[in-house]
Amino acid sequence: MRRIRARRAGAAITVRGDGHYGTPEVMDTLEALDCTYILGLPGNERLAALAKPWERDVAALRKRGRAKRSRRYFETEYAAGSRAKQRRVVARVEATARRGPKTRFVVTNIAGKPEYLYERVYCPRGRMENTIKEHKLYTASDRTSRHRWEANRFRLFLHTAAYRLLWTLRNAAARRSPWRTATFETIRRTFLKIAARVTRLKTRIVVSMPSACPHRHALAEMIARLAPQGPSNSAADAAHPPRTPTPNACITYPPENP
Repeated sequence: MRRIRARRAGAAITVRGDGHYGTPEVMDTLEALDCTYILGLPGNERLAALAKPWERDVAALRKRGRAKRSRRYFETEYAAGSRAKQRRVVARVEATARRGPKTRFVVTNIAGKPEYLYERVYCPRGRMENTIKEHKLYTASDRTSRHRWEANRFRLFLHTAAYRLLWTLRNAAARRSPWRTATFETIRRTFLKIAARVTRLKTRIVVSMPSACPHRHALAEMIARLAPQGPSNSAADAAHPPRTPTPNACITYPPENP
């Protein structure tokens, strides 16, 4: 933090972290460094007692509305001990028909409404962690066992390229499609790890797939949305933009005769 301050004196620094960082020592340090923070707060008996009336309220609200799930947000002042400083705590209380009410706490010194702080400021931390997990788990990017760092760097470059391809294919799915939220492993097994015949022609490459492919129409739609990627800074490229391929230009069912 001090090094960042030395180079960027006026920079605003916000620290997000899970419950491992929600301790008075960490918060004291961040406040001394003039940083804002929003951290997960581990539950305890005092916090559970504070949440009891909120949980009853949310559970009753769900039953009255006959909804499967009900969620509300609350805030209070809380100190970890008798000598600790009072800090703002935001609580998200959620009640479901299956498991009843459940409360999660975060502590913060950022101004704003509780719902905004929890959903828009704190929760993106988890989404970023999931992205890192996808990179490591589904592309095996932790395989850096070479002795030379240049080789490990090149391996990581290849894993990142594979991650980008999977991410692009998944984002090509329709917004309301279940493939839009599928894991990379599901995308790989469903659309990539299947038998096909590749025919290289002068102007295109034809991927011929078996007619029994269960998700051929979804794959064709996804590929049709993938316009050719590349730099197009010249006036000629602007005047003649690349044509978006149709599904038949990329995939044929059943395989064509070469």
